[in-house]
Amino acid sequence: MLEIPRGPARAPISGLYALTPDTSDTELLTARVAAAIAGGASAVQYRNKFASPELKLLQERALRVICRDRATPFLVNDDADLALAVDADGVHLGKDDASVAAARALLGRSAVVGVSCYDQLERAAAAVDAGADYIAFGSFFSSAVKPAATRAQACLLTAAKSRWPLPVVAIGGITAANAATLIDAGADAVAVISAVFDACDVESAARAISRLFDESALRRRR
Repeated sequence: MLEIPRGPARAPISGLYALTPDTSDTELLTARVAAAIAGGASAVQYRNKFASPELKLLQERALRVICRDRATPFLVNDDADLALAVDADGVHLGKDDASVAAARALLGRSAVVGVSCYDQLERAAAAVDAGADYIAFGSFFSSAVKPAATRAQACLLTAAKSRWPLPVVAIGGITAANAATLIDAGADAVAVISAVFDACDVESAARAISRLFDESALRRRR
């Protein structure tokens, strides 16, 4: 696993957090993930809800190489066992997945463990108490990937940042046109699929979102 520095110098998840699209084309997937990293993605999460177990392993191993070569944290969605099998840097857990404690016991103390909290500060509090490395809220906007997802309000990000020091991630329908609102509200990272990987120029799409964090930091300093 990569050594992920903790503390104020480097959060485990920050900036553009690229989540992979559902595709069976591994060569295309790896090329587009490499382009997203070149455009500023600071972490990658493998997420494919339709791939066979064999394809998941193949794609995760390929992406693990891409991310390791670029010193970019690589996480696996939902499945701590798969994360262990491919030597991922961590796992992202939803409400129906393993507990933070179980994932930590399997992956080790240095693994990054993130938790989906939807629109619930109570779930976030439980995740923080359990030792999560980041908490994620959303969906903030309409999403073609999860059209029926619970909708969250930007004030959740502000409330979470006021209560806990760990990174807060926003997810759901986020684009370069709407991400600034969430970043200004307190999001340390935005998790994005379609606005990056559906773009004709993945690197440029990633850069357009990544630079919003620098612009937000400049606004705060003025």
